Amino acid sequence: MADRGESKAKDDKAADDGSSAEAYIVKDPEAFARNVARMLEELGKAASAWIEPREKGEVVDTVSEPMADMVKTFSKVGEYWLSDPKRAIEAQTSLLTSYFTLWSDSIQNMSAQEKPPSAKADKRFSDPDWEKNPFFEFLKNAYLITSDWANKLVSESDGLDEHTRQKAQFYVRQIASALSPANFLVTNPELYKEMVASDGQNLVRGMKMLAEDIAAGKGELKLRQSDASKFAVGENIAVSEGKVIAQDDICQIIQYAPKTENVLKRPLLIVPPWINKFYILDLNPKKSFIKWAAEQGHSVFVISWVNPDQRHASKDWESYSREGISFALETIEKATGEKQVNAIGYCVGGTLLAATLALHAQEKDKRIATATFFTTQTDFTYAGDLKVFVDEAQISSIETAMKKNGYLDGSKMATAFNMLRASDLIWPYVVNNYLKGKDPMPFDLLYWNSDSTRMPAANHSYYLRNCYLENNLSQGKMEMAGKTLDLGDVKIPIYNLAAKEDHIAPARSAYIGGKLFGGNVTYVMSGSGHIAGVVNPPAAGKYQFWSDGPQDAEFDDWVAGATETPGSWWPHWQKWIRANNSDEVPARAPGGKKLKPIEDAPGSYVRARV
Repeated sequence: MADRGESKAKDDKAADDGSSAEAYIVKDPEAFARNVARMLEELGKAASAWIEPREKGEVVDTVSEPMADMVKTFSKVGEYWLSDPKRAIEAQTSLLTSYFTLWSDSIQNMSAQEKPPSAKADKRFSDPDWEKNPFFEFLKNAYLITSDWANKLVSESDGLDEHTRQKAQFYVRQIASALSPANFLVTNPELYKEMVASDGQNLVRGMKMLAEDIAAGKGELKLRQSDASKFAVGENIAVSEGKVIAQDDICQIIQYAPKTENVLKRPLLIVPPWINKFYILDLNPKKSFIKWAAEQGHSVFVISWVNPDQRHASKDWESYSREGISFALETIEKATGEKQVNAIGYCVGGTLLAATLALHAQEKDKRIATATFFTTQTDFTYAGDLKVFVDEAQISSIETAMKKNGYLDGSKMATAFNMLRASDLIWPYVVNNYLKGKDPMPFDLLYWNSDSTRMPAANHSYYLRNCYLENNLSQGKMEMAGKTLDLGDVKIPIYNLAAKEDHIAPARSAYIGGKLFGGNVTYVMSGSGHIAGVVNPPAAGKYQFWSDGPQDAEFDDWVAGATETPGSWWPHWQKWIRANNSDEVPARAPGGKKLKPIEDAPGSYVRARV
């Protein structure tokens, strides 16, 4: 009886451990074979969609350049480890020891009644068989050990300059993300079981989607992150009521309808980034900063940048300042009669706003009374992950590519942003779309993320060189409109918002940049990152923000001494605005008496897709 009990317990444990092969055996070989044939047919269509534009010369691959840079970067890491035989042997021994330990632990776990608790959760390995099935568990742990070892090779390499180390870490992350066993059919238990359960129909659907996405990208993979069919700009996204009241070659000026009987005397001008579209601030009524600001009594004006083409190739930094910000200020005065505004700049829009303020200071232009910066950098010494793409060789390569059409294609910029978080923004969708054969879920934020924009050649080159490469704005060396700009000339009150987990404009970088201005700067740090840290409506009750840290302190000391407040920073900003000027006037209709509305918000410029 005891023997039978032990045998049953072992059988139950085998089933629990995922060692039962039932879920991994094809039930209908004929159906599976038919679907494999259909899958190969769809894969052929995908291959044709990729090859044809290259044969016609419509697509020119430039993969050799980043590959060469990666090899060059890794060679510098290799120099450190291989220059000392003892060091090289220690590195190899460390990896082999970890493998032997894993092998020993795996054998013990196969016979153990209870397994030790697994390491921290990794959503790539959420299927129970990553823990229960010894084969998949071994694959997962071997992968994690190897990834960790490779990262340590970079982090522990002495003598690397910071830029080379950052690039090496980036390349290791890309390789590690790509080679995860979760990304392959036969090494991911969830995918394998899905294939068996559907007799391979998931692969047919997946390869069909792959062919469609390559065709949509005109020879490049246009990865779906959201179900785009569920969203339409101006219909269920970017729906705040307003009018386009003016436009020129590079932007439309939108004035939003008032939500209160009286409004603040000073209008509010928002200068969004042109690297992506302004409606991140108006995703839907619950998340809309634009709607919320109008409800707080602001007359909200927004610059909607054009999605540029060849005609805009020569539009540079000064063009965006004069034909964007200055044009908006002129429009606001015509629409409201007001000569002073509160201005907000987001990301690169904030960098442009800062440069414009320095120019205005020299020109005695006082139309901007206060400035708010959302996750904005003016000093790029500690700039974020995008610095990995910035050095003389890479910028020269980008400039060469832009000469052909006069702009940087939006897909290139979108890919760069996605690669910064490949484990979140690339590979989960590769697995979901092309291996599971499932449509991505509708998600307004990811729809916006994929709604990419082009960069005018002159503007983008100026930005990369003057900000990221040479850091001229922070050093008082940036030249615009024949003047050398000094942020110390800017004396107006400034609200400088950073986000704690921002990898694009790090909180430290924004804090240091804020010290360059010559007036009073209120620094605030929100929870979360570059987007969620900004778009955090009070009603959501999420995250927190830090304020009132010690003045003139180093960043870490400011954080240690700051006051943490649960929830959104939006009301804190509103109090700051009203503290600077709380005068009110009757609500203003879009355009006022002098400007006839051109079209409804959000306008036509923002609807142009790449």
